[in-house]
Amino acid sequence: MTTQKSKNEVFVVKHLRSALGSPMETALSRSRERVNKWFAEEAPLIQWGEMSSPLGPLFAAVNERGLCALDFGRQESEFLQRFDNRTRLEKDPKAVQRVLVQLREYFAGDRSSFNLPVDISQLTPFQRSVLEVACRIAPGQVWTYHRVAEELGRPRSSRPVGGALARNPIPIVIPCHRVVASDGSLGGYSGGSGLKAKRWLLRLEGAL
Repeated sequence: MTTQKSKNEVFVVKHLRSALGSPMETALSRSRERVNKWFAEEAPLIQWGEMSSPLGPLFAAVNERGLCALDFGRQESEFLQRFDNRTRLEKDPKAVQRVLVQLREYFAGDRSSFNLPVDISQLTPFQRSVLEVACRIAPGQVWTYHRVAEELGRPRSSRPVGGALARNPIPIVIPCHRVVASDGSLGGYSGGSGLKAKRWLLRLEGAL
């Protein structure tokens, strides 16, 4: 009985496959063309470039809204992995030239703040509010996580503030390195080489 049942199942599957058939190569080709056309015309475009910096290789990316990603001291592949695979990635140094010029001026000590459009829309409202507060910290100054939380009207949220700062997609330009722990230690830093980079940036700005 079992053998007969198995034979019947094989017979049914075989004839179903025969009836349904497989997509013809021309149909697959047309489908690929449609997908490629959509990707080329509709997928969000992110353009990126790189430069050498005192903190190692630095990568910056922009979209139609502005600077959306920046990182340093990592491999190119690590930087590119952060982007959604539904976006079009295009290496274009001209697209990020303004960003890189201002960063070079910053590293040379000729610039203390940035004049760049940024896009942090991928973050939560709380994360964006934390980064907006961080942007109010002047070069050469440091605030504690607790003070940032107080500025937000949430004095017990020091830990969530630290988590939001760790999600900063645009370090240096959004100066999360200017936020330290209440005990005077540096706290954490997700950019580049971690606390070594944070210490270097604070020294550059005269905060250490």
